[in-house]
Amino acid sequence: MSDFKSLVLKELTEQQARFAPAARRQVQIANAQKLLSEIETGKSYPYSFVSYRITDFLTDAGTSPLSSGDDLRHDLALFIRRVAKSVPAVPAEQTVEPMLTLEEVSKRFNVSTKTVSRWRVKGLLARRVKVNGRSQLGFPTAAVERFVAEHKVLVEKGAKFSHLTDTEKEDILKLARELRDAGGTLTEVSKRIGTNLGRSPEAVRYTIKNFDRDHPDAALYPHVAGPLTDAAKHEMYLTKRRHDSDRQNAKPTGDTVTNIAKQYGRTRSSVYRVVNEVRARELVRTPVDYIYNAEFDDPTKEEAILADMPHEEKFQADRAAKSPPKDVPPHMVHLYEWPLLTKEQEQHVFRKMNFLKHKLHTLQEALDPAKAKVADLMKVDDLTQGIRKCRDRIINCNQRLVYAQAKQKLSLGENIDDLVSDGNLSLMRAVEKFDYGRGFKFSTYATWAIMKNFARSIPDAMTHKQRYMTGHDEMFEAKADVRTDEQEVMAQADAARSRVGRLLEHLDARTRDVIRMRTGIDGSAEMTLEQIGQHFGITKERVRQINVRGMKMLREWAAKENVEVP
Repeated sequence: MSDFKSLVLKELTEQQARFAPAARRQVQIANAQKLLSEIETGKSYPYSFVSYRITDFLTDAGTSPLSSGDDLRHDLALFIRRVAKSVPAVPAEQTVEPMLTLEEVSKRFNVSTKTVSRWRVKGLLARRVKVNGRSQLGFPTAAVERFVAEHKVLVEKGAKFSHLTDTEKEDILKLARELRDAGGTLTEVSKRIGTNLGRSPEAVRYTIKNFDRDHPDAALYPHVAGPLTDAAKHEMYLTKRRHDSDRQNAKPTGDTVTNIAKQYGRTRSSVYRVVNEVRARELVRTPVDYIYNAEFDDPTKEEAILADMPHEEKFQADRAAKSPPKDVPPHMVHLYEWPLLTKEQEQHVFRKMNFLKHKLHTLQEALDPAKAKVADLMKVDDLTQGIRKCRDRIINCNQRLVYAQAKQKLSLGENIDDLVSDGNLSLMRAVEKFDYGRGFKFSTYATWAIMKNFARSIPDAMTHKQRYMTGHDEMFEAKADVRTDEQEVMAQADAARSRVGRLLEHLDARTRDVIRMRTGIDGSAEMTLEQIGQHFGITKERVRQINVRGMKMLREWAAKENVEVP
């Protein structure tokens, strides 16, 4: 059963299960059981009413969220099961009312123990009792009788499973073979046969699975019984990711979860379970690199660490009002979109980023891939997104530092965009390695890191250039960085596609691919800078630089060969 639909009822459940006395929990379970039997599907119920019926305490909350009848049934069943699980087992002879064991209920109504377990979800009250020193489920006789009286049809339907005759089983297996040959999965076949024969899908499913277990050579669904291999699980995971990516890009061409389930002979829920397991396993294998601080283990500081950055409103107002100086070239405008961080703001963002990494590392160590829950994976997504936001803010606010350092190292014939791109990589590494706890400004550490990288990379680049320099390279490097309107260029280039295709052969493979992806010149859909960056594993700023430089080179080749292109 999935988690709570209502957050407030989930909090009430956790509170009662942890802090309420055992005797009080028993009373609340009985209250919730009674309320569950009264809930009507078409109505909505305020939380204040539900809380009062369960706890006998009238909340004074001003706003009381509403829950639909279906959602409340779901949450009350969870409340009953979780609170009952938290109640210590008592000897059966000490209970006030007579108790029936799980096996006794099963025999009395001629149903399986699994059917009785499903009845608990529908509202059958159970408690933990000790029989011969062992803890097991006990069902109050009065609660069982009340449940049977309120769910006569359900009880009669469950009892039919035990009364399947050999002829009926043969009919089920015959229909199952025909539907299987038509492409039906076990789940689909069970539902369809159950509807046609007036049986529950569970009865049909168990009939088929029992036959497959007893007759492996003639099994209808032999692959369903066997466990999935790790390779099959990984393939299911990759297929699901492709499908999610297609849906995000508004191009749903990938396999749906239903198709994946059919391919592997599994249910939709099992597909999701496998996807969660593989995803959790990959998470456990991926180390989290961060700077630890002792205050991360102090729960009293968590709220302050996760709070908004100091003077956040002023920062956002400054960002909205930010405008570049009039003499700034167009390709440098993006450097002035973000204001600088104060030392206090900088310390807060670094502390928050590393604290989120610490929480992610802690969650990673406690995560069991085989028992991965959707809630845990959602926490991972939230933590990852928070880490990314902190990191991006620091990088964006320090772009001018990178440009200033690159400008100091710029030599005649060099392209500053290449130096800026190289400096950005140093900045990203510095963000990951900076220890805010030492009290220094990040700009001091980042400047040292960028300069050290330039001292190593620039001589290497010069050596490479001198070794492989061509006449065309000299011409490209000596010319000024004249930026043009790429949309105008490609609009005209589209009319001369064949000639431009010939010109593209003068470019290196990556530059040629970037221009084709960006403009869709080969007939494919145009891609954004971010999408191209993800494809090559580089930043979108570097993609923009490669694209602009490639377009400039195309124009120079066009002028040299007298090709009439923009």
